[in-house]
Amino acid sequence: MSISKTDLVPLSRVRRKLAVFSGLSLVALAVGLPGWSVAALVLTSLAIPVAVGMAGGGSLLRQLLRPGANPGGWITRSRDRGPRRTRASV
Repeated sequence: MSISKTDLVPLSRVRRKLAVFSGLSLVALAVGLPGWSVAALVLTSLAIPVAVGMAGGGSLLRQLLRPGANPGGWITRSRDRGPRRTRASV
């Protein structure tokens, strides 16, 4: 029995938290909160993608930062001609 890395926390929830912390960082900077609180929010915003990349690798990190990205990349497989380069489907 194996647990997939994405089964623990849905990627949409992580993406939402990243957006909230990034937005709070900008608001804290605009309002003029103390430097330590702005630094804490910015470091938390930067730590989220690092943690996702360490937990799930580059493909999970691409899915976090670019929700519409094709996780399989650009190479698709055709039955009659083998692998070929195509544009990612949207």
